[in-house]
Amino acid sequence: MKKTGAELAVHALEQLGVKFTFGIPGVHNTELYDQLNSSRQITPIMVTHEGGGAFMADAVSRVGGSIGTMVVVPAAGLTHAASGIGEALLDGIPMLVICGGVRNDLEYRYQLHEMDQHAFMAGLTKKTFMVNTHEEVIPVLYEAYRTATMGEPGPVFVEIPVNIQLLTAEVKALPEYQPVEAATVRGLEHEIERAVALLRQAKHPAIFAGWGAAGAQDCLVALADRLDAPVSTTLQGVSVFPSNHPLHTGMGFGPSAVPAAREAFQECDCLLAVGTRFGEIPTGSFGVSVPENLIHIDINPDVIGANFPAAVGIAGDAAAVLAELCQRLGNDAGQGLRDGDRIRTHIREAKQAYRQEWLEHDSNGRVNPLGFFDGLRAELPDDGILVVDDGNHTFLTAELMPIHDPKGFISPTDFNCMGYAVPAAIGAKLANPDRTVAAIVGDGAFTMTCMEILTASRNNLGVVFYVFNDGELSQISQAQSIPYNRKPCTVLGGLDVSGVAQATGAEYLSLSGIDTPVDIIRQAQHLAKGGKPVIVNVEIDYSKKTAFTKGTVKTNFKRFPLGTKMRFLGRSLSRHLLG
Repeated sequence: MKKTGAELAVHALEQLGVKFTFGIPGVHNTELYDQLNSSRQITPIMVTHEGGGAFMADAVSRVGGSIGTMVVVPAAGLTHAASGIGEALLDGIPMLVICGGVRNDLEYRYQLHEMDQHAFMAGLTKKTFMVNTHEEVIPVLYEAYRTATMGEPGPVFVEIPVNIQLLTAEVKALPEYQPVEAATVRGLEHEIERAVALLRQAKHPAIFAGWGAAGAQDCLVALADRLDAPVSTTLQGVSVFPSNHPLHTGMGFGPSAVPAAREAFQECDCLLAVGTRFGEIPTGSFGVSVPENLIHIDINPDVIGANFPAAVGIAGDAAAVLAELCQRLGNDAGQGLRDGDRIRTHIREAKQAYRQEWLEHDSNGRVNPLGFFDGLRAELPDDGILVVDDGNHTFLTAELMPIHDPKGFISPTDFNCMGYAVPAAIGAKLANPDRTVAAIVGDGAFTMTCMEILTASRNNLGVVFYVFNDGELSQISQAQSIPYNRKPCTVLGGLDVSGVAQATGAEYLSLSGIDTPVDIIRQAQHLAKGGKPVIVNVEIDYSKKTAFTKGTVKTNFKRFPLGTKMRFLGRSLSRHLLG
């Protein structure tokens, strides 16, 4: 049979369960877009910028039922998308990046958009693929998908030259995709037995969970209850353990964590770490103390023991390994060694004390962060999806907003890319039309991708965007103010958020310090149910620093050589005294 490469590509994507593609048509992919437009399964979404499209694809992979997929033009389209692709790589998110390519059947050089895209993508993806013939289109896309989803997930890049998309050629068959086998614990029995032994004898076990445990919440809860073990999470893994569980402590467990986590982990003699790399953010710049009896579970063997030595390392799928641990531990997991009631009471009292500290904080006429998050928690359904950008608001959310549902919170983490939340919330809503989706974004990050709200308007997506507007890049300006007593390049010009709403077809509301947050939040969600995006300008108070900010600053300062410490302290003192 004769088929164009575009027909073959769309067949493969349908076999892989792709539901949306993101990008902008151009001269090197118009045939592919025409075929996508004819698909009954796939909806191509036109974005305002490929960078936004990459964040949408990322969110679809995180909280949707299919792999996030991009269809972009070569060169500029691909380079625009690079930040979102890099975020997916460092956060372990699968993504298919399908790109047109210049003709490979001509002898001419210097074609439009001609560049070595594979060299460019090599450091941003797990693997790159080049399609050279029509027969390769389907097998290459299947192999790319397997690479993106097996082991530690990540993005892959596939280049399909424009002539292969456009022209027909004879192909033998249209093969169906054969799914890979489910993960097992075969070959890991010895390590699991060693882990069980350590957990049984531990007097103060604790659990540290990352995004890699996102599909294993039931097992995590069962293990925590059997072990009477406090549970903390990474930033990316905020939603992997329910915040309303009495053993939940918060993000991290070292000097940069909230008091409930710091105190509950102080005596930890055996740490079960699941689906985490012990990266810089959740460890507060590596300021945590990890016990000798560390059980480290991760799909990527290179992660285990990389930053902290593991007594037991288990390179396997988190859900499969945790299920086996649960079964082997049984109902008697050594609870007689531990006072579970005392642990739960201590966590509850520490959380209440931290809340009271925020409630008593004077926000000087601006919106108290805890008041906002209490209102949002009251109005957001348990299965709602909260998408958070990079900035001071990220850590406020992690510390003050309880998340109850698995995958109910997504945020950029290791790549730490500003501008994520607006497009990612749109992707999350496309993939979950019946769930409430809200975004929290700082004013600086908002200006990077706010025009993508046009995409929400075009597709009748009722997403609420809460813009934390303080006129600064607050996370960095706070870090500047103490040592430098100045804020170079972090004070923003006046942003008229209402003007963005008018330009993008969104509804607009304002939340000031004299308003009751829950009332404005309820109104915003009501408007969003009509299928229109809503922007809420929140006059947030950032004057009180998060536990994360205070702890991480102290950890980093302690590492400085004495001479550097004295230089910083002297400069800070002189500038504050002299103005």
